[in-house]
Amino acid sequence: MDADRRRWPFRYTFFLSLSLLAAVWFGSMRVGVADTTWSDVWQALFSDQQGKQLDLIRELRLPRETAAAFVGAGLAVAGAIMQGMTRNPLADPGLLGLTAGANAALAATLAFFPSAGYIAITFACLAGSAAGAGVVFGIGAARKGGFSPLRIVLAGSAVSALLFAIAEGIGLYFHISKDVSMWTSGGVAGASWKQLAVMIPLVLVGLGIAVAFSRQLTILSLSEDVAVGVGQKTSVVKAWLFFVVFLLTGASVAIAGNITFIGLMIPHLVRAIAGADYRFIIPLSAAIGAAAMVMADTAARTIYAPFETPVAAIIAVIGLPFFLFVVRRKGRGLE
Repeated sequence: MDADRRRWPFRYTFFLSLSLLAAVWFGSMRVGVADTTWSDVWQALFSDQQGKQLDLIRELRLPRETAAAFVGAGLAVAGAIMQGMTRNPLADPGLLGLTAGANAALAATLAFFPSAGYIAITFACLAGSAAGAGVVFGIGAARKGGFSPLRIVLAGSAVSALLFAIAEGIGLYFHISKDVSMWTSGGVAGASWKQLAVMIPLVLVGLGIAVAFSRQLTILSLSEDVAVGVGQKTSVVKAWLFFVVFLLTGASVAIAGNITFIGLMIPHLVRAIAGADYRFIIPLSAAIGAAAMVMADTAARTIYAPFETPVAAIIAVIGLPFFLFVVRRKGRGLE
């Protein structure tokens, strides 16, 4: 209780999170290989003037960093929901087979339906993420007593490795390795306004449903017995929450490919700030996850400019030590 009293009110932390997101997003418009000024950024965003630098910002940086923000928000909220619903501190779409399933489905779609549009690819990723999670949790359900948090992550890693191998195999066999590798390496370099027109509504719908079910998720995160005791229809709540996770993960993978650890790190950071109430965790995870992804992508295109560093690699540099920290901190509770 004392810790809860010491925390800042939600409206302040949420305002600061949105301010951070706005600052890093606006700043990302200024940073890049091409020399642009703050005046160029302002004119590109708030005027109809034309020019080489302005077009570069509007057609390359603006859709790219907008995509990064929505991908970060989607994956962070998906991770928060998974951690709350399964009461597994290691849950993350990238660690439990969802992103690998979406990548495998994407590879199959490119191979068997080469003329498929972005909408078809997106829905294939949704189905693939559901299938990947189904395999992992199916293995857990088949084992007597289920899986501990650590073991289910190990199972997710094994299933993910298999699904990524299948995706690469499809790429080699059908001579689409370059296209498949672009997604498996992770990043939003090729994001376009046409893709965003499909992806943004899906993410917004997912975030809206997540907020609507945030109170039920808070109760469910305590224990299923508590949720049933207060009259919650846990099967209905879980079905909606899984739908949100698949929607957010599939939409994110369809535009950014394999991005891991955002969904693991951000919810832990947010819980340290906001406590265990998912009415606060969900919106804060969205804002901070979006800011983190924008910063990671900006770093990816500037560290070794003019060459690009895979954004997934930059996130992993922080994410892997964080994963090990969580495992060490939770100790025997994960076994």
